[in-house]
Amino acid sequence: MTGAWLVVIDPQNIFASPDSAWGSPFFAEALPRITALADAFGERVVVTRWMPTADRSTSWGDYFAAWPFADEPPTDPLYDLVPEAAVLSPRPTLDLPTFGKWGPEIEAIVGRGAHVVLAGVSTDCCVLSTALAAADAGAHVTVAADACVGSTAENHDAAVHVMGLYPPQITIGDTASVLAAR
Repeated sequence: MTGAWLVVIDPQNIFASPDSAWGSPFFAEALPRITALADAFGERVVVTRWMPTADRSTSWGDYFAAWPFADEPPTDPLYDLVPEAAVLSPRPTLDLPTFGKWGPEIEAIVGRGAHVVLAGVSTDCCVLSTALAAADAGAHVTVAADACVGSTAENHDAAVHVMGLYPPQITIGDTASVLAAR
């Protein structure tokens, strides 16, 4: 896995806080694994943030109508990284208003056809969306499943199962196997 990049997806308060409607009850459990991965990848770490800046005249308008608590300005503390995540990468965060984080912005950083390891939240939304788009774009994707968290344990398992249907573009691993391959 030499030359691979770690992409830490959306380690933000809105997904980490037990008080948030979108908070994962497993976030605190995964955070030490995310940190261990980031330490191993050094400067080859990209951290993303989901931002509520999508055009409300599209289906995002319906989305925010369904989740009004999240319809706040991007400067709201909900969208801040959790403190531990602020030091995971020397790069600025990649802020996007989309579930999937793969696109020209991230490909410009990691390179076309790169090997990326995914960690973060939520397995059943942003991680899944990123993995599928990255595979479609020709990236080699490893999902560190124990460094990802879902909205529920069942949704996490279902998303990991779906991503596991895409070999060889997407492989499922864990923190230990990713670190062993470094």
